[in-house]
Amino acid sequence: MTAPAESHDSGSMITFAGVDKSWGANHVLRSLDFEVAAGEKVSIIGPSGSGKTTILRILMTLETPDDGLVTVEGQSLWDARNGARPKETKQMRVTRRKIGMVFQQFNLFPHMTAMENVIEAPIKVLGMSKDDARERATDLMEMVGLSKHLEHKPPQLSGGQQQRVAIARAMAMRPKILLFDEPTSALDPELIGEVLSVIRDLAHSTDMTMLMVTHEMRFAEEISDRVVMFDSGAAIEQGPPQQIFKDPSHERTRLFLRAVLER
Repeated sequence: MTAPAESHDSGSMITFAGVDKSWGANHVLRSLDFEVAAGEKVSIIGPSGSGKTTILRILMTLETPDDGLVTVEGQSLWDARNGARPKETKQMRVTRRKIGMVFQQFNLFPHMTAMENVIEAPIKVLGMSKDDARERATDLMEMVGLSKHLEHKPPQLSGGQQQRVAIARAMAMRPKILLFDEPTSALDPELIGEVLSVIRDLAHSTDMTMLMVTHEMRFAEEISDRVVMFDSGAAIEQGPPQQIFKDPSHERTRLFLRAVLER
């Protein structure tokens, strides 16, 4: 009989406990302790190379931590404590389904229509019928303002429209956690607002846990319950948006915000 998956119930939706990650001499995460509560909207800010995106990629099981424990809803996603080399397990795959991610570069299948991109995972991963998947996708495409573009392929869409399809695709899996990795960084300035509007609506209208890496500081201030400043693989400061953006306590945070906001 297979032993039940070990549960580590900390009361948080996401927990990183003592997580390390390095690529050669580049120490990307350093004994990271970090938690996100269920339903919390958290923005991660900081300079490039500070480990922000690595957190999301570990949650998506696209990267493996070198040490430490990562849990989702109290269930182990990665357990690399004491030098263990974690491997993919059934529990990991079940836990991973709770998480959706919106990438910088959209990552849509270019040969598929918008509709086909959105229904692919619900059919193949969740086992939904094609009719049910299409019904869900139609609702989601309307939600992101693209109900007239169901049969358009990504090359026929603007960057902002592609990113909104990507959001609908992530939502189609009905995740409990939605991750955003610089969702507007690949967009022309005039297209950024349409994507931020969709994310804003999600933040204000759903109880999903949301974790967003972003350089859109004013947007992060508007939608976040908490903002976390990362530098050199560690969370050096965190707190309510008003505190972080108006009166940061760490000199590194002050310098970073001054550089970004004056850009």
